[in-house]
Amino acid sequence: MLAALAAAAVLAGPDSFAGWPASTKIKADPREKHLANVRQITFGGQNAEAYWNVAGTKLIWQSMQPEYVDEQVYTMTATGKNRKLISTGLGRCTCAYYSPDGKWLYFSSTHELDPGKQPPVDMSKGYVWMINPSYRLYRKPAAGGKIQKILDLPGYVAETTIDPKGRYMVFTSDFEGDLEIYRCDLDGKHIKKLTSAKGYDGGPFVSWDGKLIAYRRTKPFKDAAEEAEYDELLKAHLVRPTKMDIWVMNADGTNKHQVTNLPGASFAPFILPGNKKILFSTNFTDPRSAEFDVYMSNLDGSQLEQITYAKGFDGFPMVTKDGKKIVFASNRNAKAPRETNVFVADWKK
Repeated sequence: MLAALAAAAVLAGPDSFAGWPASTKIKADPREKHLANVRQITFGGQNAEAYWNVAGTKLIWQSMQPEYVDEQVYTMTATGKNRKLISTGLGRCTCAYYSPDGKWLYFSSTHELDPGKQPPVDMSKGYVWMINPSYRLYRKPAAGGKIQKILDLPGYVAETTIDPKGRYMVFTSDFEGDLEIYRCDLDGKHIKKLTSAKGYDGGPFVSWDGKLIAYRRTKPFKDAAEEAEYDELLKAHLVRPTKMDIWVMNADGTNKHQVTNLPGASFAPFILPGNKKILFSTNFTDPRSAEFDVYMSNLDGSQLEQITYAKGFDGFPMVTKDGKKIVFASNRNAKAPRETNVFVADWKK
C-alpha cells in the first residue's frame, strides 16, 4: 500500500507551481512602516511557516497543493525561484528548517505511520488543533538523497528549530504525557526537557545567537474544570490554542519569563537580531476572531507595536540574521477564501 501511494505521489509532481510567477510586488500599506518592497512569492493554496537559511538566500516552507493528499515541504530561493518538493508526497508534513551549514533539511512528517490525509479535526469540541501522534522528525540532504529518521518518539514530534551555530535543536513533544519543549543534538541524541509546567509549551524558536528560545504556552488553568478539559483533549490528541502567551528562556531552559499578557492567542514568536525585540502573531484585539496580526515588543512585553495590518491572518514572521529581510505568511491579496501565501519584504527598524 505504501509503495503504491509513493508511486502515485511521484507521478503527481509539483504541477501547481508551473503557472506561478517568481514573485509579485504588493501595494504598500502606509501603516506598515517597518515593511518595504513587499513581494508575494507563493500563489495559491495554503502556504505557511516559511523560514530562512542562515545566509538569508533560501526559504523552506510547507504547502497544501492539489497534487498531494496533505501539506508537503518545499524549498525555494528568497525571490521565489527554483521551487522544489523535499518531502515524500505522502502524509502530512510540518515545521521544516535548514541546518546551519545548509547541508540538511529537517521536517516532521506522518508519511511512515499514516501516509494518507490527516483525519479531520473534531470541531464539535470547539476550536482545537490536532496534536498528530503520527509525526516523526526526519532530515534529508539538501543536495538530494535518502531521508533519515532523527526522532522516533511515541507521540507528537514537531515544531523544530535549530541553533544557528549547530549546537542543538529544539522541538515540541507529548511523549512523556504533556506537551513540553525539549532540546537535543542535531542527530537526535542527548534529549533534555526544557519545560515542565502543565499545559501546552510549544513553538520554540531559537535566537540568531543561540542564547535564547522564544515559545508559546497556554495561560494558567483558571480552575480544575479547565485543567480537566485540557487533559481530556490531550488524550484525544487535541489542544485548544485560544489562550496563549509568549515566553522566553535561556537555551538551557533557565530564566523563563513571560513576555506577553494579552487576551486571546499569541504565538509564532521570533527574537530579532540583537535580542532586544521580539515579533509574534496575536489576535488580542478580537480574541474570538481569526484576525491575527504581527506585533513587536521588547522582551519584557513593553513598547507593544503593531507591524502588519492586512485583514485576516498575518503570522510566522522571521527576519534574516543581518536584519535586512523579513518573511511572513498572510491572507493578503488572496484569490480564494482562506488562501494563505508567503511574503518577503525589506525590514525597516
